[in-house]
Amino acid sequence: MPPDRRYAVALRYQEDDDDAPRVLAKGQGEVADRIVALAKAHQVPLHQDHDLVELLVVLDLGAVVPPALYHALAEVLAHLYRANHRMEAIERVARADGAARPP
Repeated sequence: MPPDRRYAVALRYQEDDDDAPRVLAKGQGEVADRIVALAKAHQVPLHQDHDLVELLVVLDLGAVVPPALYHALAEVLAHLYRANHRMEAIERVARADGAARPP
């Protein structure tokens, strides 16, 4: 992939419906920008990993992510999990700080 190109891949994993993560959307350039914008608008966690996107962008839409990529995905999910917990802690502190202030 050319280094100046923007790529995005959106994955889906629903424990009740999916055996493994699936490619929900993918694109380059303006399509990649739209995927990222929609994710942000819906507060979907984002993670930038050029090497992983290179491997995922060649998969067909709806394709199951191959087991060979599970370890890389697990690292991304762990990163997002930690980021979510940090954000929740910041929000708890902000709520507690707001509750402690007089009206």
